[in-house]
Amino acid sequence: MRLTLALAILGLVALSAPIAQAQDYTEEPTYGSVSLEEGFLPDPHTVSLTAGGSIEVDMGSCTYGFVADAPDVDFYYETSGGSDLYIYVDAADDTTLLINRPDGTWLCDDDGLGDANPIVAISGAAGGLYSIWVGTYGDELVEATLSMSEIDPR
Repeated sequence: MRLTLALAILGLVALSAPIAQAQDYTEEPTYGSVSLEEGFLPDPHTVSLTAGGSIEVDMGSCTYGFVADAPDVDFYYETSGGSDLYIYVDAADDTTLLINRPDGTWLCDDDGLGDANPIVAISGAAGGLYSIWVGTYGDELVEATLSMSEIDPR
């Protein structure tokens, strides 16, 4: 009886413990927050950072790259007209991009900009919070520049 009760209590404790989720958009961003309004200048707005982390990405169809748990940058975008938005990375090594949009959906890219650099193009971007992770294809850390733009860099 005691063993059954102990196992039941242990099971309840395990079920009540919070489940750890990789890519936690509620954490403080490592490289801070950026707030921009539609038509911002200078365009692009850039942030220097170190890409990568120890957590393998597994968010729906986004299943490549290594990132940290916390976002690298929280990007608050204010728009009334739904401009196109381009979020991309420039680095000397292979980088990836993972973005949680204001509606909670996930976007990602690996080499869309060419030269092993990612880009996510968002047509008619909604206003709100875009949590951004810049990852690496391998588990090494890489110096990188994250850019947010309303002008297609391609």
